[in-house]
Amino acid sequence: MARSFHSPFPSITKQLTALGERLRDARLRRELTTVLFSERLGVSRDTLNRLEKGDPNIAIGTYMKALRVLGLDQDIDQVARDDVIGRKLQDRALPPRRNAQMGTAAIEAATRLRLARTATLEHENPRERNREVLSQLLKGRRKGNANGEK
Repeated sequence: MARSFHSPFPSITKQLTALGERLRDARLRRELTTVLFSERLGVSRDTLNRLEKGDPNIAIGTYMKALRVLGLDQDIDQVARDDVIGRKLQDRALPPRRNAQMGTAAIEAATRLRLARTATLEHENPRERNREVLSQLLKGRRKGNANGEK
C-alpha cells in the first residue's frame, strides 16, 4: 500500500526549514562533511540533504540522531517544558476556590508571593518549584488564620 503524505501548515514548514538550516550551520561549524555526517547518522546523503532543507517527511528519530551527533541532543529537553496553556486548562478544571474563607488581604498576599516565587524559581525543577510555591502559600494561609481570618 502506498504511503500518503499530507502537507503541513505553512508555519510548520517554516519552522522545519529553520531547524534544518540550524542543523546545517551546526554541522558546518564542526567542519563535518556531508559524507561523514551522513555516515555517522546512518542515512544517505540524499536523506541528509532533505533533513537540512527541513523536509517534514523525515522521521523525528533522524532529527534526534542528528542532534546527538552534533552534541545538541540535550536541547530537545527544552521542547514543551513549560506548558503554559496546559496549566491554564488544568487550573480551569479545578473546583472553585472558597474565597469567603480567606480574607482578601490574604488572597492578594498569596498571589503576590506565588508570582514572586514563580519568577525566582523559573529555572528549577518544575516539581520542586510547585512544592516550594505550595509551601509558601500554606505559610501565608497559616499567618492569615493566626491573625483571626478564616
